[in-house]
Amino acid sequence: MKKSLITAALSTLALGVVFAAPAQAADVSACLITKTDTNPFFVKMKEGATAKAAELGVTLKSYAGKVDGDSESQVAAIETCIADGAKGILLTASDTKGIVPAVQKARDAGLLVIALDTPLEPINSADMTFATDNLLAGELIGKWAAATLGDAAKDAKIAFLNLTPSQPSVDVLRNQGFMKGFGIDVVDINKIGDETDPRIVGHDITNGNEEGGRTAMENLLQKDPSINVVHTINEPAAAGAYEALKAVGKEGDVLIVSVDGGCPGVKNVAEGVIGATSQQYPLLMASLGIEAIKKFADTGEKPAASEGKSFFDTGVALVTDKPAAGVESIDTKVGTEKCWG
Repeated sequence: MKKSLITAALSTLALGVVFAAPAQAADVSACLITKTDTNPFFVKMKEGATAKAAELGVTLKSYAGKVDGDSESQVAAIETCIADGAKGILLTASDTKGIVPAVQKARDAGLLVIALDTPLEPINSADMTFATDNLLAGELIGKWAAATLGDAAKDAKIAFLNLTPSQPSVDVLRNQGFMKGFGIDVVDINKIGDETDPRIVGHDITNGNEEGGRTAMENLLQKDPSINVVHTINEPAAAGAYEALKAVGKEGDVLIVSVDGGCPGVKNVAEGVIGATSQQYPLLMASLGIEAIKKFADTGEKPAASEGKSFFDTGVALVTDKPAAGVESIDTKVGTEKCWG
């Protein structure tokens, strides 16, 4: 997994590059279906899948939703993969509940379905999930924010910049993990928005992109200009939130935390745009997924979960240049070396 990967040219079209396979593996094909093809996280995921497919002689087709939340395009892609006779599908689902019937149809047709990054609901709707422990990722940035604020944490004013209204599992896990780490009673850990802690100013939707982050931050600042902590679903949303804060001269007064650990995000940590981020490894998720599909095609064997977990844990690390007592972290130099392995 540590071999250098060949960077693939990425298309802006939903259908990705098709790679010819050697004769001995001509019948092994796979599909990668991501939420979008523009978010850097999914660009890197596609890069990992593409390189590993070329290495193993697997024919790969890539699809993506038009925007984060576009589940219809993902369902259509699953139907296409079934019709094409693919051996397996790697999926980052926009609607983690709504897409389950389509996933079951694929599994019934004999395809191996692996969720990447975002667990389906229930998680066993896929054959396996290769992902960051997103609850832990949220908990790490919550603990760091609370430790950084110290006694001031008890009077914090917190804004939550979430993903989509459907509350996909990755959104819930990161959101609730942050609350746990910060010391907020989550009430129902499977749901966003039922908390009663007075430190919570509110929640808004970003669709996981910079424009959405900026708009959501503007909306919440109108509700309470004294916000001093911002939790964002990902780093593009964090960058948008920072621009909104900068526009009103508050960029130095607010602590922004996020999850992804992409190279642009780590750079933003180094520059003080983001205080800390939890780094995950999408290239690893996707390359392991292709390996699993190839093994399944050759032997019928399905991947196993990490010990004590219901998914295969691909790791997480807190990245910050301002370490906090009691919270393990790496600095941006190390984070830059690891993004996005």
